[in-house]
Amino acid sequence: MSDRVPVLILCGGFGTRLAEQTEVRPKPMVEIGGRPILWHIMKHYSRYGFNEFYLALGYKGEYIKRFFVDFYTMGQDLTVSLEDGHVHTLGRNTAEPWRVHLIDTGLDSLTGQRLKMLGKLVAGRTVFATYGDGVADINLDKLLEFHRAKKGLATLTAVRPPARYGAVEFDGDHVRSFKEKSTVHEGWINGGFFVLEPGALDVIEGNVMFEHGPMERLAAEGKLFAFRHEGFWQCVDTLREMKYLETLWASGKPPWKTWTEATK
Repeated sequence: MSDRVPVLILCGGFGTRLAEQTEVRPKPMVEIGGRPILWHIMKHYSRYGFNEFYLALGYKGEYIKRFFVDFYTMGQDLTVSLEDGHVHTLGRNTAEPWRVHLIDTGLDSLTGQRLKMLGKLVAGRTVFATYGDGVADINLDKLLEFHRAKKGLATLTAVRPPARYGAVEFDGDHVRSFKEKSTVHEGWINGGFFVLEPGALDVIEGNVMFEHGPMERLAAEGKLFAFRHEGFWQCVDTLREMKYLETLWASGKPPWKTWTEATK
């Protein structure tokens, strides 16, 4: 269903809650299975044919720039002439079919301002938008279909928050029920993975969080819809969550891996 809808990814935050990793690199570059979280997210969009990306850079943005500048050559077999510095690829191409726009949106910009800045580069187009620190197995074709059917300005993906603790219900001092790490009692939260019309970005004014005033206004005006996703979703805010995704990746069947590897 791909019709070249561009993907905006917020990559500029400080990631302070994952300071063990983000002191040396931005959070989207924290690795799961030897690859940055950002790569996992982009692979998922690419699986559905969405291959044009606009990355809003901020904190340690140069790290992300270096990764993509080197991305092509690091995926090739090479011959390097030490006499004149000429690099020749040997025909084996495992690079992704991505076009990646790396945009410096400022160190202290909030999510709304970063989206607004990227929006100027894709004026008049419907866009996907997401955060650079969460993975999911969302069917992006169905998300886009849902958004277009509702004819609103914005659609967010609503997810069940992963339960960190067992749910306990009491009857006096007796435990009436217990479910270990159950999400049954949890409500819905914003999981990101937005679809936005240009009008959704027009309501952003100044350096604001998109999730606050702009989304509240869109909701009040009846222009914000929620696509409910019952499948896998996980953000990475803590070292514990990072290790959890590492464990899933090591199992060989991580639930967010919707793509197949290219043959060499």
